[in-house]
Amino acid sequence: MSSASIALNQDSGSSNKLVYIDNIKILLTILVVLHHTVIAYSSSEGWYYTEQTGLMGARIPMTMFVSLNQSFFMGFFFLLAAYFTSSSYARKGASKFIKDRLVRLGIPIVFYSFILSPFISYLVYYFAKGHHITYFQYLSGFDSWIDLGVTWFVAALLLFTLIYAGAKKIFKISFKKPVEVPKTCTILWFAVILGIISFLVRIIFPVGWVLEPVGFQLGHFPQYIALFIVGLLAAKNNWFDKLSDKTYRGLKRATRICLLLFPIFFIIKFNLNTPSSWFSGGFHWEALLYAVWEQCIGISILTTLLIRGKKRWNHSSVLLTKLSRSSFAVYIFHPLVIVGCTLAVRNWAIEPAIKLLVTAPLIVIGSFIFGSLVLLIPGIKKII
Repeated sequence: MSSASIALNQDSGSSNKLVYIDNIKILLTILVVLHHTVIAYSSSEGWYYTEQTGLMGARIPMTMFVSLNQSFFMGFFFLLAAYFTSSSYARKGASKFIKDRLVRLGIPIVFYSFILSPFISYLVYYFAKGHHITYFQYLSGFDSWIDLGVTWFVAALLLFTLIYAGAKKIFKISFKKPVEVPKTCTILWFAVILGIISFLVRIIFPVGWVLEPVGFQLGHFPQYIALFIVGLLAAKNNWFDKLSDKTYRGLKRATRICLLLFPIFFIIKFNLNTPSSWFSGGFHWEALLYAVWEQCIGISILTTLLIRGKKRWNHSSVLLTKLSRSSFAVYIFHPLVIVGCTLAVRNWAIEPAIKLLVTAPLIVIGSFIFGSLVLLIPGIKKII
C-alpha cells in the first residue's frame, strides 16, 4: 500500500518527485504533537490533563508557538489532502473512493471516540484526580461517548471529501484553460481576504467556540475550506511544481515581517488592557487585525515550506519512509502518549515549563515509536 498520512490517508508516495510532501507530513506531524504538549503545560483548559506554567517568560514563547502553528499547520493538512483527492477519485471511481474514505477515515473516528478517548479520560480520572476505581466502573458512569478529540480533523476531511464526491457526481466542472500559478502578490491578497472572511465568521463563532459533538472550531474553518479548494486547483493545474524561487523569496520576506509584528498584540493587550477574547472574535478591530495577520503569516509559511521542501527535502531514507508511514497512527495515538508522559511526571516538583523542555522530545519520539508498533497489528495497515 502507498504512503498514508494524517492529512491524506491517500496515495502521496506514488511518485519520486513528491517525496518532499511525505517529509513535510513528518514535520507537520511533529508540530501537532508538540502543539498539544505545549498546550498541556501552558493552558488550564483544552486538553485532557494540564499543568499551567506561572512564568510569564515561558507563557509568551508558548503562546507564540501555538499561534504560529495554528496559523498554518491544520490548513496545510487540508491542502495536501485535497491535492491527492482528485487523482484518487479518478483512479478508484465514485463508489470505491467513497467506500475507501469511509473505512480509512470513519473507523479511526469511531475508534477514538468510543475506545481511546474514554481510556485517556480514565487515566486522568484515576491518577490525576485520585479516584481509584476500575475502568469498567468508570465506564458505567461515562457520558461523553461522542468525543472526537483530535479526530475532528479526520471527520472534517471525511465531510469535505464526501462533498467533493457528491459534487463530482452532480456537476460537470472543467477548465478550458489551465489556471496560472498564483504570484506572490496574489497569494498575499488571498491571505488578506481570507483573514477578513475569518474575522466575519468569528463575530459569531469566535476562536475557542466548538461545535459539539464533532469538535469543529468554526472560527478556523474559512481557512480549512479555502485551502481544500486550493489543493484541488493546485492538483488540476500542477501548481506545486510551478511555484517559483521568486515567490519563495517574497513570501519568506512576508513571513519575517509578520513575525516582527507579533509583539504588537502583546502591546495592545497589556498597554491598552485589551481582553484576550477580543483577539479571538466578536466585532472588535483587534479581532480583525489578528485574523488578517494570522492568515498572512500562515499562508506565507505554508507556501514557503512547499517551495523549500521541493528544492531541499525531496529525498528519502529508510527512517523517513517509516516515519511518514506511521504519521497517521501518530496523529491518532499521540494524545495517549502525551497524557501518559505528563501524568508520569505529575509529582515532579519543578516548574511546568521545565517539564515541557524535558518531556517534549520524549513525547515526540515515543509517539512515533508507538505509532510504528500500532502498524504491526494485523489488518491495521489497511485502515491507517
